[in-house]
Amino acid sequence: MKHVRHFAPSLFLNLVHVCLAQANYAPYFFDNGASSTNGNMALLSLSEDTPVGTHVYTLNGTDPEGDPVTYGMTYEAGSRSYFAIDTNFGNVTLIEELDREKEDEIEVIVSISDGLSTVAEKVRILVTDANDESPEFINTPYIVQVPENTPSGSSIFKIEAADKDTGSGGSITYFLQNIRTNKFTIDRHSGVLRIKTGITLDYEKSRTHFVTVVAKDGGGKLRGDNKVFSATTTVTINVEDVQDTPPMFIGTPYYGYVYEDTLAEVGKCDQHNQMCLSLVTGSEGSFEINNTTGAISVIKNPSKLKKEVYELKIQASEISLDGDVTAYAFATVTIRVVDLNNHPPTFYGESGPQNRFELTMYEHPPEGEILRGLKITVNDSDQGANAKFNLRLVGPGGIFRVVPQTVLNEAQVTIIVENSAAIDYEKFQLLTFKLLAIEVNTPEKFSSTADIVIRLLDTNDNVPKFSSDYYIARIPENSPGGSNVVAVTRPQYDTQNVCFSCISSRFLIHPSTGIIYTQPWATLDAEVTAKYNFYVKAEDTEGKYSLAEVFITVLDVNDHSPEFNENIQEKTMIIGSPVKIEAIDQDAEEPNNIVDYSIMQADPANVFDIDQSTGEIKLKSYIRSLDIIHNITKNKDCIWSVVVQAKDRGSPSFSTTAVLKIDITEETLHKGPMAAFLMQTKDNPMKALGVLAGVMGVMVVITIMISTAMFWRNKRSNKIMPVRRIIKKRQIHQPRTVRMEWLKFKWSSNPAEKFAIEDDTKSLQNENSNNNVQVPSLPPTAPALPPPPVLAPKINTTEWRVTTVSGSLSPKFINKPGKKRGPSSTHNALVSELKQKFEKRNIASHNPHI
Repeated sequence: MKHVRHFAPSLFLNLVHVCLAQANYAPYFFDNGASSTNGNMALLSLSEDTPVGTHVYTLNGTDPEGDPVTYGMTYEAGSRSYFAIDTNFGNVTLIEELDREKEDEIEVIVSISDGLSTVAEKVRILVTDANDESPEFINTPYIVQVPENTPSGSSIFKIEAADKDTGSGGSITYFLQNIRTNKFTIDRHSGVLRIKTGITLDYEKSRTHFVTVVAKDGGGKLRGDNKVFSATTTVTINVEDVQDTPPMFIGTPYYGYVYEDTLAEVGKCDQHNQMCLSLVTGSEGSFEINNTTGAISVIKNPSKLKKEVYELKIQASEISLDGDVTAYAFATVTIRVVDLNNHPPTFYGESGPQNRFELTMYEHPPEGEILRGLKITVNDSDQGANAKFNLRLVGPGGIFRVVPQTVLNEAQVTIIVENSAAIDYEKFQLLTFKLLAIEVNTPEKFSSTADIVIRLLDTNDNVPKFSSDYYIARIPENSPGGSNVVAVTRPQYDTQNVCFSCISSRFLIHPSTGIIYTQPWATLDAEVTAKYNFYVKAEDTEGKYSLAEVFITVLDVNDHSPEFNENIQEKTMIIGSPVKIEAIDQDAEEPNNIVDYSIMQADPANVFDIDQSTGEIKLKSYIRSLDIIHNITKNKDCIWSVVVQAKDRGSPSFSTTAVLKIDITEETLHKGPMAAFLMQTKDNPMKALGVLAGVMGVMVVITIMISTAMFWRNKRSNKIMPVRRIIKKRQIHQPRTVRMEWLKFKWSSNPAEKFAIEDDTKSLQNENSNNNVQVPSLPPTAPALPPPPVLAPKINTTEWRVTTVSGSLSPKFINKPGKKRGPSSTHNALVSELKQKFEKRNIASHNPHI
């Protein structure tokens, strides 16, 4: 800041303020979507079987100014720290074992910092299920009682097992061991145990059957692994002896399950003798029953079933050999449609599925405006709770909002402007968001994303502001016309054309580039004008403009030689006292105007010394009298010539030489302070005259002070009291005022005339408030004379004479004797003047007074 030292303090503060007001944009993370392994960790999902020590993610971001960034990761109070982070490279490592069954979401606060600003974001890491749990049978042990006349294909029991895993890892499939030698079969989805088709039970042959049931989970098919867990249990089936009875349903109530991706047998009715089964009500055209086996089947695509629960009324009729219904019975079968969550939310455009939507719009749209150029539809083909999902925008917060935020099955997506000021072309030409759809209540938490890209168009909404309020530049004074000085610039806010202009007698500015240069004809001179300041203007096509002030310092160049004073030709030197030479360099700055002195030549040599800085020339220390000088040279009356040089310290350096004639003298008659002073000032008579005038002025002031003190002493001690008649009267106090108008100083050669008393009619009032009494005026009597004042001691003026070697430069002094005035004449004049003043005032007022 050295170049600011010439400006006022207020300007310096403003400059410092401008430097500190420079904008610093915060760093930000890259948002690379759910499938990316680097960015801001948004939408990251980890399997619960991820080994500890695995590198799971890389935080990645940048700073708009290009400063290096560091990364951080914190957790809320009470939360476990699952990850460790490398602050410099952003590498995230798993340090704690994951367990989805205990915690299926982890909240982490990730941050990025450029040293000045820190940006933190809260992200959620989804812990996905891994097949790490084995199925467990419910309500064991299983003991089933079955009549021997139970028809083949009839359902006799339902096996149930559960797995804590989700998705395919939590789905259970049932199997029977030794299926070929076994009389029973099991539905692999529902676990319903049935008698094999064509197989009858006989109490007399076998009263107990043991069936081993295996329950296997679905493994990690959706995750690409082959781990499968299983469990086994034994079902004891006791056969009961029965007699012939009317038709009856066995094992009621009946429950069936329909999976949307299968057409499976869901139920079977018992058969005794010649039986006929029929579906009475509740089918709604979606189911049918085998009238012999009692197997109920779905006849529609399960995805098109309108209801989640169907209740079917089944009739079992006994048919005689003649074909007549001899007996019948009814049973109700409840069928629940089970939806498999196998469809993630999907985004659609006008032409089908789409994961990228683009829009071009002008900056600063009104708040609340809908982005109508984006036509987005989102759909989940699952049913019920599996089709419920949330929508949200991931990206710069607070700019847009999405409607709706919760969707069931399908919705039209609307994006609305929330913060118009943030949609600024000068900050971002491209806005990128992630539109995220994630399921709410499903174990799989299926999700989808779509990129929203908004390209902004510029509007003229900014004043073409300069990058700084002040510009400071320097230019050498010998720069030719048309030289560039400084370039004033502005941030490229709007795309409008900007024209620069300025008003200056020495400088011009290029209207488009903002480069300031000197006028082609202009010449700069630091000795004439060292500083220039003026304003420059930046104006766009719509008339919006701003101003900046330019300060230009003209740098001094060493273009002047030192010049000696006119009285350097002859000097008189008194032995023991130096003489001084002086040269002035007209350059404006140091070191160009600093002069060094030297003796180039002297005859005889080795007689004089010169002070390099002050220019004082004195005799060598061994020369103390004229006798020594006479021994040095044979010429007793010549004036010695010395060639002196004055040289500046610029680069390149300039010098001037002069011949100095020195007349050496010696004091012979009067050696006192006054004589020495007069000899020293022989070459500078104005200096001697000024000192003598100052001494005389001090003597005059002392004389005035002494006379004034004497006058006041006489006035207080010698009052002239007239003869008066005193009448006592109530005294009326008047405000006391001090009047000094009668005392005025007048410059005169006569000391008595330095005091003048002016008449004041108001002072004629009676001091004792008895002005109504007329007293004949009497002439006042003069007071006693004060002692004579002490005068300054008389200064004797003595003549002096100096013998010289040559006598050519001896000074001439003219003594003017002053007037001598004794103390008696001054005192008498003062008393006479005071007496005359008193008499004139008495005659004018006709009243006695002091």
